[in-house]
Amino acid sequence: MTDAPAAYKVLARKYRPETFVDLVGQDAMVRTLKNAFAADRIAQAFIMTGIRGTGKTTTARIIAKGINCIGPDGKGGPTTEPCGTCEHCVAIMEGRHVDVMEMDAASRTGVNDIREIIDSVHYRAASARYKIYIIDEVHMLSTSAFNALLKTLEEPPAHVKFIFATTEIRKVPVTVLSRCQRFDLRRIEPEVMLGLLRKIADAEKAQITDEALALITRAAEGSARDATSLLDQAISHGAGETSVDQVRAMLGLADRGRVLDLFDMILSGNAGGALEELGAQYADGADPLAVLRDLAEITHWVSVIKITPDAADDPTVGPDERQRGRVMAERIQMRVLSRMWQMLLKALDEVSAAPNAMMAAEMAIIRLTHVADLPSPEELVRRLKDATPPPAPPSGGGAAPQGASGGSTRATGSTAPRGGSGGGAGGTSAISTSAAPELDAEALARYARFTDVVALIRHHRDIKLLLDLENGLRLVSYQPGRIEFEPAAEAAPDLAQRLGARLQLWTGNRWGISVVGRGGAATIAEERNATELALRAEAEAHPLVQAVLVAFPKARITKITTPEAEAAQAMAEALPEVEDEWDPFDED
Repeated sequence: MTDAPAAYKVLARKYRPETFVDLVGQDAMVRTLKNAFAADRIAQAFIMTGIRGTGKTTTARIIAKGINCIGPDGKGGPTTEPCGTCEHCVAIMEGRHVDVMEMDAASRTGVNDIREIIDSVHYRAASARYKIYIIDEVHMLSTSAFNALLKTLEEPPAHVKFIFATTEIRKVPVTVLSRCQRFDLRRIEPEVMLGLLRKIADAEKAQITDEALALITRAAEGSARDATSLLDQAISHGAGETSVDQVRAMLGLADRGRVLDLFDMILSGNAGGALEELGAQYADGADPLAVLRDLAEITHWVSVIKITPDAADDPTVGPDERQRGRVMAERIQMRVLSRMWQMLLKALDEVSAAPNAMMAAEMAIIRLTHVADLPSPEELVRRLKDATPPPAPPSGGGAAPQGASGGSTRATGSTAPRGGSGGGAGGTSAISTSAAPELDAEALARYARFTDVVALIRHHRDIKLLLDLENGLRLVSYQPGRIEFEPAAEAAPDLAQRLGARLQLWTGNRWGISVVGRGGAATIAEERNATELALRAEAEAHPLVQAVLVAFPKARITKITTPEAEAAQAMAEALPEVEDEWDPFDED
């Protein structure tokens, strides 16, 4: 009877770190744990967080071995360099130690599962120095399970240690985090990952090119487990010497050089060539979604190089590609790259949801090439300036209203008689809220203009009063403490009473509000409308605007602003929203 052959162990398990020395890319965490072990300051609970494959569960097992290691002679203490040969190290390594319990919180999420832990922590370890509970994907525990664990986690017995691992640290309650020492495991840098893969490949006596390892490193995105799994697959795929083309075919990726060619065709507006190149890559086995992802990656890479040229020195990118990236960064404008990035993000969603990915990718390429031909805003303005302006429209049709201007708006007096709803024909006072108000000249000096009163109402956010004042008040005369106005046709009947009461409440002084039958100026709303009409007429008469309207017949003017209005808005936004005492002259 012959012995059964040993089962093959995948590289991700075969080269799993056994000590902190083997753990790559986590120098800060290793240094902290070594110092804690040396000073005998081992925490009661640890939590490891990071992306998949960075060594969270591996670190938990190394800590468990280090805490319980007794050395080859059986007399050793806690150490960051477990021997790997004592009974505890071997049992923990093989996952069969009775005092080191691993629980997958993804499959055991309930409070009953945590109750088993709570009931067992009171018993001392059967053979090891400490009883250790390793809970993987701890964020999957229910709220009740977390709450049940809190008291034990805060005050565990001296012989118990907890080690948690999670990829979603934000889902772990703060009450749990505050009871643990947290370690954030970083993505492994490309240089470190390349060295690790080369070391494993040499140990396996596998012939694989550096370019192929660089492609695997880029696909792993900082995960050591993903990288070693892809290396295992690549070695089997190559069946000898593994080249970059074989790895690219294995991953379903397009040749990065050909993707750069496609990128150039799109930016040059060569729609036919771009579609032919996309079809050729598809025929060679490239996934259309992967091609668009590569285009988005190149767009991001070139944008970063444009801002920080040192980003071109990426070890996972070949020298020829680096040179092409630098040339593209110098040649392509940032707005073009930003526009392409946004369109590619939308295209990725469309291709993912489309029933036929290739058709959706082709439509996305067609859109990208057509957008590439559009002129930039500066070039468009330059063309419009150089173009011959159209003949001016006949006078009279678009003339500005009489007396309107493009500057700031202010109330002006008018002697034209107006029919008001609240006064007599002779212009005498019909209503007066205060015949002889008590005035405090010093306090009212801050309201030297009627616009200051409007600003006061706007500051106190009395929207109804503000609208009634803007639409129904035709100012006749104004001085601090006294307002005389003619009501417009749509004026509120109680406008004078409400205005006087609000001003007395806000200023602490009684105001005299008089209503007359005629002599009022235009309302604020009327002046604003007249100013807008004048600005629109002035804008429509501008040669550059006329050229734009001729070039784009369906274009419309939607908003016109003046420098004065922009400055006033900026000043209004700079003021605090709420103050104890409003003062328009206080510049502090």
